[in-house]
Amino acid sequence: MRTHERVLARIEADLAAGRWAVGERLPGERALAEELEVSRPSVREALRVLEAMGIVRTAVGSGPDSGATVVDHPAAGLGSAVRLHLASGALPVQDVVELRVLLETWAVGAAARRTPAPSFDEAEALLDQMDVPGVGVEEFLELDTAFHVALAAASGNVLVEAVMLGLRGAIGAYVTEGTRRLDDWQATAERLRAEHREVLRAVRDGAASEAGSAVAAHIDGFYRDTGLERRGPGGAEGPRA
Repeated sequence: MRTHERVLARIEADLAAGRWAVGERLPGERALAEELEVSRPSVREALRVLEAMGIVRTAVGSGPDSGATVVDHPAAGLGSAVRLHLASGALPVQDVVELRVLLETWAVGAAARRTPAPSFDEAEALLDQMDVPGVGVEEFLELDTAFHVALAAASGNVLVEAVMLGLRGAIGAYVTEGTRRLDDWQATAERLRAEHREVLRAVRDGAASEAGSAVAAHIDGFYRDTGLERRGPGGAEGPRA
């Protein structure tokens, strides 16, 4: 195990033991290096890894906000990891699509079953913004992704919301690419608007099964149009559109 990995393991153990809570600052580099009997560069490397993972936020200087603060933002690490693996070609887009369907089908069902019902004001507002005449493709897609994240948040499961937030950038990248393959974006946008409303209506009505089927059909329909269908039963890749 490399030195910075030993630092990471020690910090992880201390976080798990409750030594530091969210919002608290870790000791400075020098103090950590002395306590762990390692070099300051090893501590610095470990802190960079933790920042990329969304566990800490670092700030330079000598004021009260300097150093590393525990923030616990899991979506940050998830998002960057997924984007990098997609860019390298190691992670097929179809796998991300399939994960979306699994997560969102569960999420809308959970949101529909929650008691008392969560607020859907944010989701409704996002759909209203998508309906504004003249909204551009890029803005529409940003609102679209935010809508799906809002539904995941309505499930009440913090981890599902974090995974969806983490996937947000990766989803946006290949959805944008997919729109370039469409012959008629306006027709597709109109269909997406109607499907969004249908998903939200089912969730509001507490129709969990209907909401799950609607969101799965919504995601699959878009990827059929763009030639990025997800895998079929048994893991076989579905036919290209």
